[in-house]
Amino acid sequence: MASDRHYSGLFPVAPTPFTDAGDIDLGGQRRVLDCMIDQGVDGICILANYSEQFLLSDEERLQLTELSLAHVAGRVPVMVTCSHFSTRIAASRARHASERGAKLIMLMPPYHGAGIKLDEPSIREHFAQVADAAGIPIMIQDAPLSGVGLSTDFMARIARDLPLVRYFKIEVAGTAAKLRKLIELGGETIEGPFDGEEAITLMADLDAGATGVMSSAMLPDLIRPVIEHHKAGDRQQAAKAYEHILPLINYENRQCGLRAAKTVMMEGGVIKSDHVRHPLEPLHPASRAGLLELAQNVNPLALSWGK
Repeated sequence: MASDRHYSGLFPVAPTPFTDAGDIDLGGQRRVLDCMIDQGVDGICILANYSEQFLLSDEERLQLTELSLAHVAGRVPVMVTCSHFSTRIAASRARHASERGAKLIMLMPPYHGAGIKLDEPSIREHFAQVADAAGIPIMIQDAPLSGVGLSTDFMARIARDLPLVRYFKIEVAGTAAKLRKLIELGGETIEGPFDGEEAITLMADLDAGATGVMSSAMLPDLIRPVIEHHKAGDRQQAAKAYEHILPLINYENRQCGLRAAKTVMMEGGVIKSDHVRHPLEPLHPASRAGLLELAQNVNPLALSWGK
């Protein structure tokens, strides 16, 4: 059964805050979620790669899922990332999230290292079983991290065949071209064409038909004007708003990765520590200074929210 609600707009990824000792900061997680809602987001994605999901235990995942859904309490829809190579485990994660109030599930195609490759029927069945278990819309994450190539033809067939699997986060080289082709092939069955990768190609992707953006939590309040101007047909103002923030987005994407949002949120008093779990390394002091200099130039809400 297809969902009776369409999701679009800003769905940033929530970082997972840790203490300096590397333990989950539960109070910090609540503050992150509150800050994001104050940023004017349309939804929040938790347990994504930018949430350091690959550094969390199964017990921590359950705890963060339950805490986040209970704390957001329906103020905005929450998407929970449930990726796993095992269909059984991904389905169990998705069912758990759905039962506790998640509105969408995000999944990468099943992958495990470079040597285990699945054929398209197996990947399709993986998505189908997880959708059946969750009973809520599924977003397929098409990203280089998995090493799995998903063709536009394959994704369009999935959207036609599986009414709950009609959201797609595209973050590959040439995202705009892939989005445009996917929408052309799938038509109205492509309910949610999203871009990602910190909105580094946002203008091109909006031009191609993206209706949703999954950035980090660093500056969604400053990304919103780009989306709103573009949606209103004022491309000139959209481009101007994007030019204002592009140096900071570029620095995040190319120099900092998932550490950027944590650094800005720590500077802004949202969280107490920007710790990342080993084997990830903290930002070099020079990179940190460069990031904060650019952030101060545009002043996103996260830079002052907790002060």
